[in-house]
Amino acid sequence: MSHEPAPEAHNPAHWARHVTSVPATGHYPGVDELLDSFRELAARHPALITERRIGTSRLGEPLHCFTVGDAAAEGGDLVVVGGVHPNEPVGAVTALHLANTLCTDAALRRRYGATWHIVPCIDPDGARLNEDWFQAPGDRIRYGRSFYRPPGYEQVEWTFPFSYRDAYFDAALPETFALMRLLDATRPRFLTTLHNCEEGGVYYYLNRPAPALYATLAEIPTTAGLPLATGEPEAPHVPVYAPAVYGSIDMRAAYDYLEAHGDDPAARIAGASSAAYAEQYGTFYFVTEVPHWSHPDADDPTPVPERYPEILRERATALHEAGAFLTDILDAATPHLTIDSPFLRATKSFVPALIADADVEAARATAAEDRPATVSERYSCRASVHSCRIRFGGMLLRALAAELAAGTARPAVRRLHRRLSERYQEWEKDAEPLHGSSIPIATLAGIQYAALLAAADHAVHER
Repeated sequence: MSHEPAPEAHNPAHWARHVTSVPATGHYPGVDELLDSFRELAARHPALITERRIGTSRLGEPLHCFTVGDAAAEGGDLVVVGGVHPNEPVGAVTALHLANTLCTDAALRRRYGATWHIVPCIDPDGARLNEDWFQAPGDRIRYGRSFYRPPGYEQVEWTFPFSYRDAYFDAALPETFALMRLLDATRPRFLTTLHNCEEGGVYYYLNRPAPALYATLAEIPTTAGLPLATGEPEAPHVPVYAPAVYGSIDMRAAYDYLEAHGDDPAARIAGASSAAYAEQYGTFYFVTEVPHWSHPDADDPTPVPERYPEILRERATALHEAGAFLTDILDAATPHLTIDSPFLRATKSFVPALIADADVEAARATAAEDRPATVSERYSCRASVHSCRIRFGGMLLRALAAELAAGTARPAVRRLHRRLSERYQEWEKDAEPLHGSSIPIATLAGIQYAALLAAADHAVHER
């Protein structure tokens, strides 16, 4: 096949039309439902899709990969991985839609001339702990109180081998090893891990600049009526390639950044990412982050009365206050806790990090440019505080509730659970003004799908 890009490859409208191709759905599939759907697809198209086991989760669950296409395809191997963060389920819908379309659209398969390797969910253990809110994804209260995200050292995406200065990590998870083996076997031309964020706008990560993609990446969410996220990036040390288009998060850059702001990076950083691991194969790595809830302030460049250093200090203060309160609850409860739940392990990791992050943010505010902040910067700073409170407070509530449900809760644990519940309700109310609008699942998956197709086309035809 020719590896020249088709004439429409640089036409943003060509890719944006795929946004509306995903069927409507009112919930995110749980692990069993997702795998059943993939297997039903494989049964209908046995000549096109094959299933193989690539590993085993920490709790003993098989990890599966579904391959679509010709193993001898000239377009190379393209790898798509869902569930790398188990609280980010949009990718499950995207992955299933991609597999369905590849099986039913011969022209799409010919365009790429590639072998697609699709992992529906690389962390089923973690995904199962979020399945309650998967059934009601627009319910913010249910989301926060049923939320689970593993600590960094238990995240598939951040437990690849890493060695840099005083940091060294080789405690890769079984799930991470499974993904490493898949990448080693395929040496992929393209890799995307399927992520989503909570609120705001759409943004992207690329492991190297790709100017030919930027107009398309901007057009795709616009077609769906969603803003780009042009406020503060989630990692202040990432390079900015274009509005809402960032270089991949690099743990070496994170190390240098933390050290420069007075933190101990070796104590904070776990491993590297799948993007860093795939670099050895020249892989083009790509991520689309889509929000569950959209807010117009996410892409508003209008200046506000607050100065930029001021909003950074405001965030630092709020993070420190939340971290101090949750630390008090956790420290008081720990001697009385008997269940080493995933929620407790996550809380023990994330809560101390809140205070450390607050200190880094305060140091950054001191050195920040003294200029008016924008609406989008103010929004992203305040929304990030609410996200931390709801996520980490919710997981600590679940850790304490586990003791209550098991009948092992001492009086001190019951008192602490009541105290945390009262504060958590206040945090839920405080967050309401920034909630924004719930976005249909099909729209989120459609944006991710359209961007994935454009980025994979770039990797195959413009290598």
